[in-house]
Amino acid sequence: MNLFHGISDYYTDVIEGNAISSKRSSRYTTFELAGIIATAALKFIMMDWLNMVAFYIAGICLFWIAYIIYRSVNDRTILEKWGFRKDGFSHTILFLFPFIIFTALSSIIIGEANTSISILNWRVIPVLFLYPLWGLFQQYIMLVLIAGNLTELDHINLKKYQVIIITSLLFSSIHYPSFLLMVFTFFMEIIFLLAWFRWKNLLAMGLAHGLIATLLLFYILERDLWLELFEWF
Repeated sequence: MNLFHGISDYYTDVIEGNAISSKRSSRYTTFELAGIIATAALKFIMMDWLNMVAFYIAGICLFWIAYIIYRSVNDRTILEKWGFRKDGFSHTILFLFPFIIFTALSSIIIGEANTSISILNWRVIPVLFLYPLWGLFQQYIMLVLIAGNLTELDHINLKKYQVIIITSLLFSSIHYPSFLLMVFTFFMEIIFLLAWFRWKNLLAMGLAHGLIATLLLFYILERDLWLELFEWF
């Protein structure tokens, strides 16, 4: 019960409170912004246009892994600040659990009704294991880098709900041209940000993102992610 009372109080804090800032160096902010822009631009070029999905995902993951390692070597507390930690994991999963279950059941029911989709497709299994890692890096960019930097703007004091809306719109836009994905990811990111500002656990976000995205894309949008991964080869 204490958890649910805390969540209720937190919603009020999100609406009324300012985003909490933990200042970072402007030199890092500039690099992060350039990295975010490159990540977004290459998504449309390599994934959507050239179908080089495996190369794009591997390249982006390696790039941000290198940056995370570099920052952690220079600041041993940064991983904890960024949400790579155990604290808050169970609370975050519990908060997201209704959304995860609703999305999973809806995806399976719709997939079962669609005779062109095999619910027992074996290729779902490896994607369920791999996608959480890709989801982790996506949420690292959205929550830590974008939402984090928005809370630290020098000349604009944004409220938490404003940071949530802006970040969710950006996450939605990267899923263009799929209108369904744009709408779904907008609301998904709002829910994720509510949990993020409360518990700051990035590992739970990556896991939830991977599970939700795998089932939604396979069973509702009828996309075989395993085949897409190697389509260019």
